Amino acid sequence: MPNARLAAARIASVDALRGFALLGILVVNIAFLASGYRMAGMAEPAFQSPLDWTVRFTVTLLVENKFYLLFSFLFGYSFTLQVDSAARQGRPFGPMFLRRLAGLLLIGLAHAVLLFPGDILTTYAAVGLALLIFRKLRPKAAVVLAVMLTAMLALGFVLLALLATFGLDMGGTVADSAAEATKADTALAASALQIISEHLRKLSLIIVFRVLFQGPAVLAACLIGLAVGKLGAMRDLSAHTGTLRKLQWTGFTVGLAGAFVYTTSAWHGTMHKFWGEAVDLVTAPLLAAAYAATFLRLLPYMPRIARALAAPGRMALSNYLAQSLICSLIFTGYGLALVDRVSPPLEVLIALGVFVCQVFYSHWWLKRHRYGPVEWLLRFLTYWSKPGPSRPHQARHSAAR
Repeated sequence: MPNARLAAARIASVDALRGFALLGILVVNIAFLASGYRMAGMAEPAFQSPLDWTVRFTVTLLVENKFYLLFSFLFGYSFTLQVDSAARQGRPFGPMFLRRLAGLLLIGLAHAVLLFPGDILTTYAAVGLALLIFRKLRPKAAVVLAVMLTAMLALGFVLLALLATFGLDMGGTVADSAAEATKADTALAASALQIISEHLRKLSLIIVFRVLFQGPAVLAACLIGLAVGKLGAMRDLSAHTGTLRKLQWTGFTVGLAGAFVYTTSAWHGTMHKFWGEAVDLVTAPLLAAAYAATFLRLLPYMPRIARALAAPGRMALSNYLAQSLICSLIFTGYGLALVDRVSPPLEVLIALGVFVCQVFYSHWWLKRHRYGPVEWLLRFLTYWSKPGPSRPHQARHSAAR
């Protein structure tokens, strides 16, 4: 029984951490869903007050590029749980996981085309293939590979910064970016067909970034999750207090310093932005780790917050897609068409309000159903059979995640 209670506490902690990451992702994504200018890498010209810039600075400093890494870490960690679950059930893991990745790819493509070209599910589907190849790596080798990937990405941005120094503008001019943003705003506020066409156009523009930069960064975070899962480090967090404390000290010093460099460079010229990206690639994972370590250490003292966050974490895929749907109904021609008409402070308030609603909805749904709606669909595609009957049950970690 003590072991069962320990396992249940561990599972609840992972679900709560996933819910926490989901909140951070929404706070970042809503700005890109709400504005063609943000998608073009620019601040919205209609919102230039000190409060607007304070919110932009704070979100970029503390949230941007941190929480998708945390979510990716959990994807890699959950991968080890799925491997173990398949072994216990005597199922061949490879074919099952490939079906899961195919399902994730289909869902991600629909999400990218219909709602948000910044979708990350398609990236996870591709990275999942790499995890399948690397699944037998020892933890130390996985960590080394993650560090090498991160270093190579950082060096790539250093190269882009140097090229910009010698006059090669890899990012386009400000006038080009403004024209791109205006074009996006017009399309996003129009009909459904025009919105989808704009999403397809955006996808064609960012595919190189996805392949060369986002994919390796996500894979590096997943490999860290793979190593942690293989080591069993989250089975008893109290046994790793010293390690968690070191992650906090490192992340909140080096990580915050790097985030400050990135933030101050993000709104300047191409050269400055590339240098900032290079620094952020190295230091953002440290700050994300500090967030996770702090959250996990505080969680036993915050049982109500843990329970609140665990429910949206258990159906994170459904909630992630629902966030894009709700924001699309607010900001695009699918609904109110308020694109570039909402200030950054109000965007953050809307994000918080949406997430609070998702907390209540997730608790309501999981009292009546075993899985979230999209999680149910993904399980069907994974096992090619109807999942077990929906019924109220205690929170538990599903291998379909």
